[in-house]
Amino acid sequence: MTHILIVDDEPNVASALSLLLQSAQYETSVVHSGRAALAILATPTAFDLVLLDLNLGDPLINGLMICREIRSRPVYLPVIILTVHDSADEKVMGLDLGADDYITKPYNERELLARIRAALRTVAARTPSHTDSPLRVDDYLQIDSQRRKVYRAGGEVDLTRRQFDLLLYLVLNPDRPWGRQTLLSRVWGADFVGIDRTVDRHISDLRQKLEPDPNNPIYILTEHGFGYRFRQW
Repeated sequence: MTHILIVDDEPNVASALSLLLQSAQYETSVVHSGRAALAILATPTAFDLVLLDLNLGDPLINGLMICREIRSRPVYLPVIILTVHDSADEKVMGLDLGADDYITKPYNERELLARIRAALRTVAARTPSHTDSPLRVDDYLQIDSQRRKVYRAGGEVDLTRRQFDLLLYLVLNPDRPWGRQTLLSRVWGADFVGIDRTVDRHISDLRQKLEPDPNNPIYILTEHGFGYRFRQW
């Protein structure tokens, strides 16, 4: 059973959230502070996803710090920030620190469950078994992850290794914006030494090679203030 860790300093909110997830057949664990979250994450307990509040009542250990700590670990654990904070700056900061999604309270229960399913699918899609078959996008793009080939309108497109990796990541994680720092970490690797504009250059090159009209992209879109996203197909 999928095991979700809830980190929220409001017991009533955390309890209601836990009941919702249990009704959707998820196993839950609940902690109410940043220190407790770090402690349980350091145990052998296996979690499949973390729902993380930002304001945990402790200025020394807030949600962003926990997100940064989770992303520093070798095993990937999806994180959805669930908070009352709705400023663009905090959303960008959370996504750039590696959060998979950012949802503001009060939340719609059906939407929250859908976002959780999407985040879990993202992790599942990282395994080879989910990318063995060619991926088609509107009968326009075909991506063969095993042979590392891309076809545009039936013709093969010559992509560099990094261009292919970036495209595949965006296609497997569609319809959500990814900040430059997040893409650098996920595609180039945490040890990559470079600048944000590296991502911009690769996005521009992909558009030139894949979009029907690179100046008016319909697949690889810019979300101003957030990053880039691949349109859901």
